[in-house]
Amino acid sequence: MTVLRYTVPPENEGCKLGLFLRMQGVTAGLIKSVKHDGSGFFADDAPLHTNQPVHAGQCISFALPPEHDTSVTPQPVPFSIAYEDEFAAVLNKPAGIAIHPAALTEETVTVAGAVCHYLRTGSFHCVNRLDRGSTGVMAVAKTGYIHRLCMESLHTDSFLREYRGICLGTPQPSSGAIDLPISRDPGSLLRRTVDPMGLPARTLYETLLPGELSLLRLLPQTGRTHQLRLHLSAVGHPLAGDWLYGIEDPALIPRPALHSYRLRLLHPVSRRWLDVTAPLPEDMRRLLPPDCDPA
Repeated sequence: MTVLRYTVPPENEGCKLGLFLRMQGVTAGLIKSVKHDGSGFFADDAPLHTNQPVHAGQCISFALPPEHDTSVTPQPVPFSIAYEDEFAAVLNKPAGIAIHPAALTEETVTVAGAVCHYLRTGSFHCVNRLDRGSTGVMAVAKTGYIHRLCMESLHTDSFLREYRGICLGTPQPSSGAIDLPISRDPGSLLRRTVDPMGLPARTLYETLLPGELSLLRLLPQTGRTHQLRLHLSAVGHPLAGDWLYGIEDPALIPRPALHSYRLRLLHPVSRRWLDVTAPLPEDMRRLLPPDCDPA
């Protein structure tokens, strides 16, 4: 059970509970749901109606109503957790596992199934998605309401996503921005393509280690499907192992060499900054010199 708590500041003395909650960003729909489907609202553990006033210093609390399970099938698959609290978790995703079941893939193991098994629920609320072959940190909300709050900050300064990629060759200039719009490739169910009529897409990059295989720091400013992979391919430096936009080379690395290295986000409830990193996985590290610091 997820419980939200808000302390009433002096300037909200005498404000009706319903109005106070709306001022905290609680939606009218959630207020209605807590009243009719949940256990109600409390001020210092005493029941309080939304038409009653709140007073400075009171702790207003309420439990989020239980969610109706979706069609996600829980699966007992272990995974690594980089951060967790009662509202959200940051996972360290391994390569080779899809986020959701897909018609184009035969595997049944998914991040959604693993998380639902861990949380004992059928509802899965992914905040930032990673490709099947990508590794690293990704955020998951534990309820739909927390998910909505997280999604409001996605692609803003309150949600930083930083990747490490290993590409073929060395980009010139060594750092900069790639601004290329992206749309679906009309000839493929999977591929995306650079298209002047597509959706705006922007990627910042910095070469951390140049060479035949270069280590890059990548900061997506938008969240288009396959954005980092397609942008690097479009400027002539596809990710190592990228079978879709570059050159497939299982002997080098059997997947696109892309890792979600860091998430820095403003927590949707506490409003404190979370800064979570995941070290570069071994299959990418072995592409670099032994003494290289991938951070």
